[in-house]
Amino acid sequence: MNEERALILGRERIGKLLSQYALPAVIAQIASSLYNIVDRIFIGQGVGALAISGLALTFPFMNLAAAFGALVGVGASTLISIKLGEKDYRTARLVLGNVIILNIILGVGFTIVCLPFLEPLLYALGGSTETVPYAKDYMYIILLGNVFTHLYLGLNAVLRSSGYPEKAMYVTIASVALNAVLDMLFIFVFHWGIAGAAWATVITQILTTLVLVFMLLKRNKVVYITRECFRLKRKIVSQACAIGASPFFTNLVGCLIVIVVNLQLQKYGGDLAIGAYGIINSVAFMVLMVILGI
Repeated sequence: MNEERALILGRERIGKLLSQYALPAVIAQIASSLYNIVDRIFIGQGVGALAISGLALTFPFMNLAAAFGALVGVGASTLISIKLGEKDYRTARLVLGNVIILNIILGVGFTIVCLPFLEPLLYALGGSTETVPYAKDYMYIILLGNVFTHLYLGLNAVLRSSGYPEKAMYVTIASVALNAVLDMLFIFVFHWGIAGAAWATVITQILTTLVLVFMLLKRNKVVYITRECFRLKRKIVSQACAIGASPFFTNLVGCLIVIVVNLQLQKYGGDLAIGAYGIINSVAFMVLMVILGI
């Protein structure tokens, strides 16, 4: 039954497949963008306007992390789809294992590189003495849990591409709901400030990553985790990175644009202008996420 679910990608009409796979992805992406808006509402109301500005300073880090996530996630999920079409299930499982290994390497590496230089980087990205403490408190916690961010993005993409777009959507929606609940708890009940929002994000990503691992351990799937998976294959890595290079560089350019805009806003508008730009970005992502879902 599960092999048939994978092979249907090669036989079904394109229009039906597009609606079957794109609709859950669009719903999941919209839910993610709604979370970003709700998250900023909680931080704005529970912490303050300057906290929103501090959060906006972290966008380049988020964009860079998303770029590496796309490099592995998009490339590997596409490669898995190709291998399923070829009925090469063993290689598809090896790709899954390589996704896990690469995301752990990139997640830990990103943290090791950024954490020691976090404060000077935030000042270089347009921060001030009033906004950098907020950004530092938030980003320090996010970086500590960064490996789970990479794993979550990669494994969710694999689950979708292996024939389970609805389950990938449900995991995303559940993560958004849990994140919002933890935001309210940590900010308004425990009064942890912007650090509470960061802890809500990290805890949610840890739990959803564990859920994804559990789902991919089940033996009733064509693509699942086995001991054999955990062997880094040069050919698989090069093919996945070649496919994921395009979204990687797209996100990288987006990161550079945010840096340039933030620096100009700090020069001509100040901290609140950076915060306003962050709010605009959150709303604009609502439209962008629909396109990314498709």
